[in-house]
Amino acid sequence: MGENKRGGRGRRGGHGVDRRTVLIGGGAALLGGAAVLARDELRGAWYRVPGVEKARVPGELDHPGAQWTAASEANWRRADRPDDYTVDRVVIHVVQGSFASALRVFKDPAHQAATHYVVRKDGHVAQMIRELDVAYHAGNRSMNERSIGIEHEGFVDRPQDFTAAMYAASARLTAGICARYGIPVDREHIIGHVEVPGTDHTDPGPHWDWSRYLRLVRTASTDARNDTTDEASGSR
Repeated sequence: MGENKRGGRGRRGGHGVDRRTVLIGGGAALLGGAAVLARDELRGAWYRVPGVEKARVPGELDHPGAQWTAASEANWRRADRPDDYTVDRVVIHVVQGSFASALRVFKDPAHQAATHYVVRKDGHVAQMIRELDVAYHAGNRSMNERSIGIEHEGFVDRPQDFTAAMYAASARLTAGICARYGIPVDREHIIGHVEVPGTDHTDPGPHWDWSRYLRLVRTASTDARNDTTDEASGSR
């Protein structure tokens, strides 16, 4: 975690969506006659207009059963995904330390980096940033805007750190993310931090078993679909 994961801070930008046309169309009125902001700045200012943001509840979870523990606001950027940025990637990280150390540094504003989730060796999951917001985790602005970051307790050179409980819990988490955003369960869309363009990171490292992980994600996805079908059948 000593390496800089920040990436993508600075000017807000992104891909225009309907809610942003409120700002683009009314830019002059919003600025009160001041000089018009650059297009990407204006689109990134959607949250300043009353009534265009999704309702937020403090501590609300995206992954049922997770522990909510908030990252410092210096380590993520407010957004409204997937309305303002398409979410189509999951990025897998390894802490190079303990679960507790990950939570501690992600709460530290000086760290200027955090992931949405942290998974402990025993399978316990903490959520630190809402999925609708942009976490500074990948070291690449575009990837930050389009992805969910999942940190895992342990060290890249210690295969024993990647326990069965951790793999299973992380796979259920990733399966849920893929279901929410329609992300294909494959290696193009579920990637390691090492695969992010421009990064100098090596995690999750050579001992992360991608074949096992993808198999578990697909199984978790199938189980979730079956549960949904069973619930729907029982309600009729």
